[in-house]
Order: sequence, then structure tokens, then C-alpha cells
Amino acid sequence: MTVIYPTPRDDAPLVVFDFDHTLYDGDSGSHLFASLIKRNPLRLLAALLVTPIAGPLVAMLPTRRTGISVYVWIATFGLHRAREFNRVIDAYVLKHEAQLRAKLLPQALEVFAAHRAQGDRVVVATGAPPELARAILAFVAHQGVPVIGSEVGPRFGAVGATRHCHNEEKMRMLRERGYGDIDVAYSDSTADLPLLLAAKDPVVVNPKHSKVAFFRQVLKPGTRILNWGCVDRGGDKT
Repeated sequence: MTVIYPTPRDDAPLVVFDFDHTLYDGDSGSHLFASLIKRNPLRLLAALLVTPIAGPLVAMLPTRRTGISVYVWIATFGLHRAREFNRVIDAYVLKHEAQLRAKLLPQALEVFAAHRAQGDRVVVATGAPPELARAILAFVAHQGVPVIGSEVGPRFGAVGATRHCHNEEKMRMLRERGYGDIDVAYSDSTADLPLLLAAKDPVVVNPKHSKVAFFRQVLKPGTRILNWGCVDRGGDKT
């Protein structure tokens, strides 16, 4: 049965959700690009050859985006426009529907739906390609929710991120779209610290075990740190 949610008022509370490790169990973009690489022997060979260099870059936060960009370039070589990339995403989501549905966290979706049901303005802000998050959320009837994500464009015979929805840039992208006064924010990542600090009610969801103490130190006392079903992550189970 399709749920019809009320249209939010302009002055309704603004609630921002991260996507990966918050609504979705894992890194949706990495799953997409890994699938594109593995299905093509030449892409797979290229990825194996660059891994001794790109792998350590991905492992270190300051160079992570550079390392990821290498794999994204390999995965998308031959695509020249964002709309071509979006068609690839749609085909990937259709082919892997069962696996992607299983990655959506039921407890997270309950909270997500509850905010929509009470008329809050709900926005998803993710470092993943926005078309990917939109397509996955459409499985559970949340296709009408605004999604802000990393923007892509042509890059050296492939597509790459022209603007990363990440850290301070995520906040800039939210403000540009009129989502600056945030009431509640949900995220797992220290990269979203600007988002969590900007929210009146920050909620840390599914953080890495090693980051729980950091969040307790930098966020205001009483901030909720929850686990919504990521078995390898920290947070209080509710």
C-alpha cells in the first residue's frame, strides 16, 4: 500500500539525513563502482594494477577522495555525460534490486517515515551520486524526498565528481538550496561534523566504534549516539 505523506509547510522542522551507513548499510557509491569494475575484465585488471597506489590513498582520510576518484575513473571510462552515468545507475539498481533493498536499514526507515508523516521537511544529503540514493529510496516509496549529492561531469574520458557533497561543502550545498536552518541531523560520519554542529538536535547513527568517544567530546552533552542495525558499528541500540 502506498503511503501518502502530508506536504510539509515552509516553516516545518527541517530534518537532514545522511545516506550511507545511516539509511543504507554500507557505502552505496563504492558498491556501485565495484560492480561496474568487476563486470568488465579490463576494468578489473586496471583496478588491480592501481591498487598498490590507490588503495593506501583511500585508507587515509586526507587523501581518500583522490584514491576513490581513481577507481571512479576506471569504473566509468567511456561515459561522457552525467545523463549517461545516470542511465548506468538506473540499470544497476534495477539489476540488483533485491540486494539493495536488503541494505536499507528498517529502523532508519521507520524514523525517516515518522518525520515525513508528522509533516517535517525531510532532505537527504549524501556524498553518493544523488541519482543512486533517489533510485534506492524509490524502492520504499520515498522518491519524493529531495536528495542532494555529489555532482558529476566529464573527466578525462570518464565521469568524475565536479563537486563533492562532503564536509563543509555539504553544508554549502544545503544552504544554496534553502536548507540552512537545520532542526535535526542524522549521520554516522566525522566528515559530517559541520552538519551535526549546525543542527539544533544532532543524532549520531551507526558510528565507527573508534569514533564514539570523539563524538561525545565534540558534540553537546546529551547528544544521542544510536545504532540502527549496522552490526559492525557502534552506538546505543534502541
